[in-house]
Amino acid sequence: MSNFSSLPTTGETPRPSRAGVISQVVGLVFILYGFLVSIGMLGKAFKLLSGGFVGDLIQSASNPVIGLFVGILVTSLLQSSSTTTSLVVAMVGGGTMSVATAIPVIMGANIGTSVTNILVSLGHINRGPEFRRAYAAANVHDFFNVFAVLLLFPLQLATNFLGIFSAGLAELFYNVGGLSFASPLKLATAPAVHAAEKLMGNHPWLLMLVSMVLMFASLRYLVVFLKGLVITRVEALFDQIIFRNAWRAMLFGLVVTALVQSSSVTTSLAVPLAGAGILTIYQIFPYTLGANVGTTVTAMLAALSVGEISAVTIAFAHMLFNIFGILMIWPIPTIRKVPIVLAQRMADIALFNRAIPILWVLFFFYAMPFAAILFLR
Repeated sequence: MSNFSSLPTTGETPRPSRAGVISQVVGLVFILYGFLVSIGMLGKAFKLLSGGFVGDLIQSASNPVIGLFVGILVTSLLQSSSTTTSLVVAMVGGGTMSVATAIPVIMGANIGTSVTNILVSLGHINRGPEFRRAYAAANVHDFFNVFAVLLLFPLQLATNFLGIFSAGLAELFYNVGGLSFASPLKLATAPAVHAAEKLMGNHPWLLMLVSMVLMFASLRYLVVFLKGLVITRVEALFDQIIFRNAWRAMLFGLVVTALVQSSSVTTSLAVPLAGAGILTIYQIFPYTLGANVGTTVTAMLAALSVGEISAVTIAFAHMLFNIFGILMIWPIPTIRKVPIVLAQRMADIALFNRAIPILWVLFFFYAMPFAAILFLR
């Protein structure tokens, strides 16, 4: 078996009965639903906390550098790059933000969206090897996005290549409009999220606390159920079919994210799989790259609905940024290994002191971009 798809062996274990497998699957579905609801509640809590601050923050992007940090901070607050880019598309379409300013914001949004799966990985923090696998899998997404920005942001400032290419594509698709698509996961979890929000009234901190408790509890039992299901051919399903090679994993990440319209959700779902030892970081890495491209569908639909060519331009810029990032990093093995190596070393550091990953999230996704916006204005 290749290094890409190598998985830990489980040894000879008696297979459970059919009734046992069915009960495990049903339990897994309920726990998975609870996990998805917890992510929705967390995003809602951040939105309630930020209030009108988010819109004002996006409007404050007066130059490309500030725009980059605005994208990181806003997406970290909203827990959704799709929401951030949709807001940016609306502002560009409404004439309140230029395309040149908007492009760095969506670059920052790509970095900010990885905060959700890093928060999810913290649910494994008290279980050594499990936490190392989960935390590394979560961070490989973040390090790739940072690496892509480091490579493409200076090039964008010097040449405006994203603006040029995306404007050309926008001309071709300008007359296509009125498209919309509802995320099935959002439709399924919205009633539970709304009920929790209503139950807790105007108390976003309480909503956040309950969401974190639900998330960590769901993660704990999700890993237990996943480990139990490995012996019922789930391991073979992932290893031989879905994640058989990098391109298949990348395509799977793209399609699933396009359907559910949230890379935060699709990449976060992979974290407990890594923690349980079902998937390796080498399998999850291309899956997250596909998710990066798949998440641009939401902004594309929003732009086509707005009908303004500038909005369509920024939506294509988001898509092209992710595609060019993959083309610059993935094909070259030496460069491709950089995010994986950094993620693994970050996981080793986190094991040394469990406070480090929490402090890192607070600093990198919130304090640093806020300070940069404050001092660069």
